[in-house]
Amino acid sequence: MERTALVTGGTRGIGGEISRALKEAGYLVAANYHNEIAAAEKFHQETGIPIFSWDISNFNSCEKGIADVCETLGGTIDILVNNAGITRDCMLHKMNLEDWTKVLEINLNSVFHMCRSIIPAMRDKKYGRIINISSINGLRGQAGQSNYCAAKAGIIGFTKALALESAPKGITVNAIAPGYIDTAMTVSLHGDLRERIQSEIPVGRFGKIDEIAHAVLFLADERSSFITGTVLNINGGQYL
Repeated sequence: MERTALVTGGTRGIGGEISRALKEAGYLVAANYHNEIAAAEKFHQETGIPIFSWDISNFNSCEKGIADVCETLGGTIDILVNNAGITRDCMLHKMNLEDWTKVLEINLNSVFHMCRSIIPAMRDKKYGRIINISSINGLRGQAGQSNYCAAKAGIIGFTKALALESAPKGITVNAIAPGYIDTAMTVSLHGDLRERIQSEIPVGRFGKIDEIAHAVLFLADERSSFITGTVLNINGGQYL
């Protein structure tokens, strides 16, 4: 049976690699994006993966976007990967309300919006895989990221609660907590800072985006049905 997967923030960085990996594994994939139209169109041209634009921080937009995906691809969503996220780093005593609210809306509220819109159909079908991308900093904290850490920690609590609710219906809900991964964000770090961070990673390097995608494939597999409510830490051995 061909399963349908939807990846938020699925056209760039980690999300783009997750979308590619799912397609290569035989899933029918839809990739969500909001801004960066040119990058999304380039991704579609390169991969053939259908792209859908909506604002995941808006509940009504998520409902409509998911309906568009289901109408276009047929059927319902079997696998949901909540990957999209932003940063607005600032020490708390200088952080403004807009930067706090925006990060919570996109990184955490969106997970509720997406899951609330998709899970009824999963419950009816008695099958589903929900994979939420958290962060090492949602587990251990990070100075200057109180908004980001709060959102990513919230994802973990949400994951565990929804896993308990959904287990009797054949739906697994898990989180992945990446450490420092080689993305545009880490490449842009100042040289000294990048070297310092790398020196703190026991394996001696940054993670690769395909390593996160590989973990998503593992959790999305039908044979991973006894794994739910877990947080898979992919951080090169960093202590939490």
